Amino acid sequence: MLRAYRSSEVREAEKPLLEQGVPLMERASFAVATAAVRELRSRGHLVTGSQVLVLAGGGNNGADALYAGAYLAARGASVEIVRASDSVHAEALATAKESGCALVDSGKDGILKAARRAGLWIDGLAGIGVRPPLTEPLSSLVTLLEEERIAAPDEPIVIAVDCPTGIGVDDGALVGPVLTATVTVTMGAPKPGLIAPPASRVCGRVEVADIGLWFTGEPAVATLSGSDVADLLRVPGPTDHKYTRGVVLLGTGSDSFPGAAVLTVGGALGAGPGMVRLDSPEVAGLVLRRYPEVVTGLGRAQAVVLGSGVPATETERLKAPLDRALEEKYPVVLDAGALELVKTEYTDLPSTVVLTPHAGELAELLSARGEGITRQDVEAAPIRAVRLAATITGATIVLKGASDVIAGPDGPVYSQPARSHWRAVAGAGDVYAGLLGALLASAGEDLARSGRGYGKPALIAAAASWIHAEAAHSDGPIRAMDIVDGIPAAIASALHD
Repeated sequence: MLRAYRSSEVREAEKPLLEQGVPLMERASFAVATAAVRELRSRGHLVTGSQVLVLAGGGNNGADALYAGAYLAARGASVEIVRASDSVHAEALATAKESGCALVDSGKDGILKAARRAGLWIDGLAGIGVRPPLTEPLSSLVTLLEEERIAAPDEPIVIAVDCPTGIGVDDGALVGPVLTATVTVTMGAPKPGLIAPPASRVCGRVEVADIGLWFTGEPAVATLSGSDVADLLRVPGPTDHKYTRGVVLLGTGSDSFPGAAVLTVGGALGAGPGMVRLDSPEVAGLVLRRYPEVVTGLGRAQAVVLGSGVPATETERLKAPLDRALEEKYPVVLDAGALELVKTEYTDLPSTVVLTPHAGELAELLSARGEGITRQDVEAAPIRAVRLAATITGATIVLKGASDVIAGPDGPVYSQPARSHWRAVAGAGDVYAGLLGALLASAGEDLARSGRGYGKPALIAAAASWIHAEAAHSDGPIRAMDIVDGIPAAIASALHD
């Protein structure tokens, strides 16, 4: 599991080491210099003779960049420095100069000339304490550099020290100018903005430099790996039967959207439950022609999926199975049309109810609850949006997107990125709903006994996102049914990770 901690938590973790005299800055700058050497060599360049530009602001990140520049200069690189603050680290600047680094004119023309000469930039302009949007003069400098980076015929390598300048370090927001990184070398642990969208999209490859920090608390944001998913999967044993393996009931599909029932059933079956029930008479024939093992009608179940392919005008039929699940304390997935019920009628839910909106649907839900939030607001700060929705509704929230962002009323936020953006096709969300329902069914008895779920539904939803992303991984176009077909292999991959 990749665990990200807030900037304040990182500072707290640094304190005891600094008090002991541990050379954190030396470790950090060496990690940055090592990443720079590796990037140059991977492109067939020698360090000797390479042109490097150090962008140094005030604070520790600027100092790390300067010391990294000194390392590279000592190895024969031609290093120039843009001093972006009057309060750069004096000792680091002196060391860089002694190693042969040269200061450049800090005017616009001087900066542009230096940027165009350099094939590698080290971004130490701002620290993890800077909150966007950037203020002047840093804002104009970052805008200038980002425009130059984009326009360059041979795009420079940009190594960000701890975080790219301009991102929302703790909330993943992108507000105002930002300098996009090729590689981000982050110290001790990732920060939330490095693994959560939209900021994660400008961080490039994130490398964690082990500088000796130790964290004891829960992370702010986490990303599951295949081995984490394997720990959550219930592999059947010799005494299992269809009921112990989990039964999921689907109230999905309609005359208007019959394919949603096929896709949710396919997603559920791919996850290997003991049984899939379908309570959608109008589309049962279509589903049975493809999946004859499905049992139609109501009956015993450990989890329920409602709403995929059900228009908002037809949600009345979803209330009875929802009420029964809430009474029996089994997990429920509410998707698409079923989200209408949460706007006004079902206002206080347990965390075992999982809502799966996309950005527009989440904005509508929050607005209906009096928050006045737009789709653009959700997309700009998804961590804040899912946390707010989980707090207001009591439910677990899965914000579907290029990276799924998941939160319950407590516990960490999970950010699960797509392995391939070919996943963004009609029906992919229906597959996810069925898959998630099946995974929740396998844990349904445990979740029912533990009352409100204690954060576990969010963890299971994150596991479903990992499986879904793995199943959708492709080098070319796919359909939603391709994701269905890929689920068993994705689960096998997790089990053998």
